[in-house]
Amino acid sequence: MSASQSSRLSGDGVFDLTRTAVVMADRAGVAQGWTAGAERLLGYPVSEAVGRPLADLFAGVGAGSEQHSRWENRLASADGWSGLEAVRHKDGHRLDLEFRVLPVMDAHSGFSRLVLAAEMARTPWSGASRSFLEGILGMSPIGVAMVNAELQFVWLNDALEQMGGTSREQRLGKRLAEVQPGLAVEAIEAEMRRVLRTGTPSVGYEYLGRPQSDPEREHAYSTSFFRLEDEAGQVLGICYMVLDVTEGYRARQRMALLNKAGERIGSSLDVWQTAQELADAAVPDLADFVTVDLLDALLSGEEAAAGPLDAADLLTMRRAGAQSVHEGCPEAVVAIGEPVAYPPSAPVVESLTKGDSTLLRTLDPADGEPSDEDPVRAAHLRALGFHSLMVVPLRARGVFLGAATFARWQATGPFQPDDLVLAEEFVARAAISIDNARRYTREHTAALTLQHSLLPRDLPEQCAVEAAYRYLPADSLSGVGGDWFDVIPLSGARVALVVGDVVGHGVHAAATMGRLRAAVQALADLDLSPEEVLAHLDDMLNRVAHDANADDGVIGATCLYAVYDPVSCRCTLSRAGHPAPLLVGPDGAGKLLDLPTGPPLGLGGMPFESVELPLREGSLLALYTNGLLLGKALDLDGGITRLRQALADPQAPLEDLCETVIGGLPGGRPVDDVALLLARTRALPRTRLATWEIPADPSAVGEARRTAARLLREWGLEELGFSTELIVSELVTNAIRHASGPIGLRMIRAGELICEVSDASSTTPHLRHARTTDEGGRGLFLIARYAQRWGTRYTAQGKIIWAELPLGPTTGTAPPADLGTLLEGLGDQADFTGAEGR
Repeated sequence: MSASQSSRLSGDGVFDLTRTAVVMADRAGVAQGWTAGAERLLGYPVSEAVGRPLADLFAGVGAGSEQHSRWENRLASADGWSGLEAVRHKDGHRLDLEFRVLPVMDAHSGFSRLVLAAEMARTPWSGASRSFLEGILGMSPIGVAMVNAELQFVWLNDALEQMGGTSREQRLGKRLAEVQPGLAVEAIEAEMRRVLRTGTPSVGYEYLGRPQSDPEREHAYSTSFFRLEDEAGQVLGICYMVLDVTEGYRARQRMALLNKAGERIGSSLDVWQTAQELADAAVPDLADFVTVDLLDALLSGEEAAAGPLDAADLLTMRRAGAQSVHEGCPEAVVAIGEPVAYPPSAPVVESLTKGDSTLLRTLDPADGEPSDEDPVRAAHLRALGFHSLMVVPLRARGVFLGAATFARWQATGPFQPDDLVLAEEFVARAAISIDNARRYTREHTAALTLQHSLLPRDLPEQCAVEAAYRYLPADSLSGVGGDWFDVIPLSGARVALVVGDVVGHGVHAAATMGRLRAAVQALADLDLSPEEVLAHLDDMLNRVAHDANADDGVIGATCLYAVYDPVSCRCTLSRAGHPAPLLVGPDGAGKLLDLPTGPPLGLGGMPFESVELPLREGSLLALYTNGLLLGKALDLDGGITRLRQALADPQAPLEDLCETVIGGLPGGRPVDDVALLLARTRALPRTRLATWEIPADPSAVGEARRTAARLLREWGLEELGFSTELIVSELVTNAIRHASGPIGLRMIRAGELICEVSDASSTTPHLRHARTTDEGGRGLFLIARYAQRWGTRYTAQGKIIWAELPLGPTTGTAPPADLGTLLEGLGDQADFTGAEGR
């Protein structure tokens, strides 16, 4: 029997061999073989059929000699015959049969005949045109099959035979589970049973599997099922059409994977996290093992030149990410963060030096045979346990950042060129994110360094308040902010407390903050009132905004400036658009101070006002920026409530209170920078303060000196006697000679010895260069020589000239003997002149 005849015998045409009469006849047309199907179809048992002429067995309706002659011609034809014929069943009822007579070569008897007969009512598709059936049979790329109600194959075309890798003989009469165990058989048969039960066609049903034709690769199929019925509506089975959509499925997979990677890669501005996200996104859908290595020089802050790298003896990179289908990533012998030294022959180095991706395979993807890759390299790849490898350089804005390596070892087939294209898309997205993260990290670090260098490292020593602070950068991508705080010692044992917030974030905000803080310190040294300080800051920001470039953005700030005096226990405060401070009394009662709200700095126009308040010793003053109150929920009232609760015990250690306040922030970190300054007030004991009224008489100078000397002996500061007497003498003499009104002398023992002389004049003394013949003009030079600091402070009644002497061990240094004698003589002469005047 020829191959084509065998094909036709096995069901290439329209015959269901499970319901077909198959009869073997000799050249005389006598039945020599009779199947069970023939017995079921015509009713003749084997014993009655074998040996009888086919013309008798297939007697037609109204049979006669003419019909016998026709059958003789059909059987004698060398090409065979096919057609339709009405015959009688053994019991006499009519059967409409489709016949096919095939000549078969018999080695013993020569030509014989194979006769196939099937009832048309059970093969409704037999009426289709021959060209259509032949097209489906041999030329259609769509696999077509028919199964009976028991889901057994009764017919299939060439495409399905090739697609599945099993022959017709292996399929016919069997279920799908028996011939294709690598498919999702249970789900497919469940779908066919649903169609059999409901009659509702199933279109585009997709499933995955490994067919016998390609068991090493997973294929995707799209299948449509529809139910077959006869004219009476009896269910015959299922016809299904299947199309291999592996390429389209993989293309959709790649697109979905690319979209997924786009969502996962670059979620933060952190170089290490972004590299790890690249590795995580590629495993297991694209590769079994992935590593990401970044150039060590770039991670150290250096900027590489554009273009491929130059080959070197060793190229040092640092492992920034790794992922594997194995838990714990056992293939990665290098840990995250560790350096890796690659030789010039390494695929990673070659990829970076040539500036292009590399695809290595130990097997040919088409037939699984060894590839034409370098045998040494292929052997090395197999030794690592991988059958294919892809190396893709990370490049962004023309600069090479490192390389990503993708490897496969599972039986999913080697990497294809399309996989390399997908890997390059992955890496391109990751490279931009890594470069952005690298640039952001560098700029963010610079901004943080700038900001931290501009903020106070330690609070200065002073006796007015006990202070503690916290600064917390925002948890945002916009960088550092312009929040700042300061504690500035002032004359007269006073202290200035400052908190401010510059609009915006980043280096520009940090630089503006530094300028404002420097300006505040300079203005504080002038002993200006709080409202005057804010007015000068406002003018300065207006000038900065006028000179700034348009790209610098809006320049503005808020500020709160407070001055506390431990002698009078009074505090003067003024604010420019800043949140009001919280005052917690010694008893724990807290309230927001009602201060006039001035405009933010940089707007200009409205004047600033200040308020003076008495503060009991032990009161707690909380100054802060709005990031402390708002939080992620932007709840101002809730922030005030949390702050009150955190400061309910004002006598607790300030460091503990700071931790409580910061720990109570919602979400752990704020949406804006937070600056917090806590100050617990102190009162200067009266035993450390002395005041006198000095008459406007030159003779009072000597008495003032002697009074100051007695006070120093009481305080145990005799070693400061000479310096103090000299300063008191000069300050009182200047007030008597050049000022008016009542003159007062006040001495304060705080962190240093403070001498103050007040008068009703607003004239400020200044240093001048005296000539050798001048009798005066040297007093302020002497004060500047022996005082730690000195200056002038204006009051509502006039001014105060003050000088501070340190209480350290070096303050007892005696002046030269000749200078001391001269000064003593000058003092006596002044006293004597004063007596004569009286």
